[in-house]
Amino acid sequence: MNGVLLGIKVSSSKDKELTKEQATKAGYRSIFEFCIARFLKSIKRKFRYEKIKVSWYHIQKRFYIPDFVLDNGIIIEVKGWFKQSDRMKHLAIKEQHPKLDIRFIFQNENNFLYKGSKTTYAKWCDKHKFKYANRVIPKNWLKEKGKDKYPHIVETNRKGVLK
Repeated sequence: MNGVLLGIKVSSSKDKELTKEQATKAGYRSIFEFCIARFLKSIKRKFRYEKIKVSWYHIQKRFYIPDFVLDNGIIIEVKGWFKQSDRMKHLAIKEQHPKLDIRFIFQNENNFLYKGSKTTYAKWCDKHKFKYANRVIPKNWLKEKGKDKYPHIVETNRKGVLK
């Protein structure tokens, strides 16, 4: 990760030495998630990591577990690879849970959706009205007012109405 946010360098030679094993040992699924968590901890920002479940329907009931929920209620999904199944899932969740504020942090917002595609991750988010950022959480997201009010399970019924 490269960049400066709130005066804190997000990249260092130490980050480049991180391994998947270290990230897993620390409880994260990727080095990128581990770096985001380290950044949030470095600025003493409260967050929950994979602590809530959001139910949604596609043929049958499924659950989505967001990567991070900030203390202001913003849900952060960290993505290196933005698969078609993830895009479909997030469109369904957005429709079924319109009040959830789900945003993406991409390792590279300029990656194309698939080989031969003319659509980047950023263009897909713009088209579907998802907020996103490249590599770091923007300062203004951290300053937004709000509260993490989500229960451990956010339910929906088959019609996509919040219970």
